[in-house]
Amino acid sequence: MAGPGTPLLVGKGLDKSFGRTRALDGAALSISAGEVLAIMGASGSGKSTLLHCLAGILRPDSGTITYGGADLVGMDDRGRSALRRTEFGFVFQFGQLVPELSCLENVALPLRLIGTKRKQAEAKATEWLARLEVDGLARRRPGDVSGGQAQRVAVARALVTGPKVVFADEPTGALDSLNGEKVMRMLTQAARETHAAVVLVTHEPRVAAYSDREIMVVDGHTVDRELVA
Repeated sequence: MAGPGTPLLVGKGLDKSFGRTRALDGAALSISAGEVLAIMGASGSGKSTLLHCLAGILRPDSGTITYGGADLVGMDDRGRSALRRTEFGFVFQFGQLVPELSCLENVALPLRLIGTKRKQAEAKATEWLARLEVDGLARRRPGDVSGGQAQRVAVARALVTGPKVVFADEPTGALDSLNGEKVMRMLTQAARETHAAVVLVTHEPRVAAYSDREIMVVDGHTVDRELVA
C-alpha cells in the first residue's frame, strides 16, 4: 500500500464513451492517502463518469488506473467488487439507504456483507452513528428522519469499514445549505482522522472549499486548478 505522500489512486489517459457520446477524453488525476480532492465541472462534463471509473464501477475504454500499485482496470469483477466492499466507501447524492432497514442496520450492512458478526457490526455502527451525531436515530428507518440526518447516516455507512478511499458523488446535492455544510464538515473531519482519501464530485464551490485540491473536468478533459491559478 502507498506510504505517506505517495499517490494512492492514480488514473491516466482515461477515455470512456457511451455510444457516440464521449464522456472522458484523456482524463487523469492522482490522490494521496488523507487528501480530499474535489472534482468539479458542469453537468454532463464527465465528472461522475470519472469517479465511477476510479471506483471500479465502470471500466474505461482505455487508460490506466492503479490503486496502491495494483492495476484496477485489469482486475476481474470479483477483485473490483472486493475492493468496493473493503477498501472503498461511497456516499451518494440521495444517500441510497435501504428503506426497510433501521439506520443502525444500514450502517452495519457493509460489515455484515464481509462476514462480521451481527453484534460486532452493530457495535461498530453505533460508534459511527455517535461520531456523526445521529446515534439517537439508530432504531428509526431512513424514511422517518430528515434528509440531513439520513445523509449523515450514509456517511457513517461509508466509513464504518475503515476504507482507504471514500467516493462522494454530489453528497450535498439534495440538502439545504445548512445541512450541506454540516455533512461536509463531518465527512472531511472523519476522513482526515482516519487518514482516508476523499474523491468528491461537486459543482458547488462552497462544497469544493472543503477539499485540499480541485480538478476541473471540461468536456471529458481534466485540469488541475492549482496549475492554472
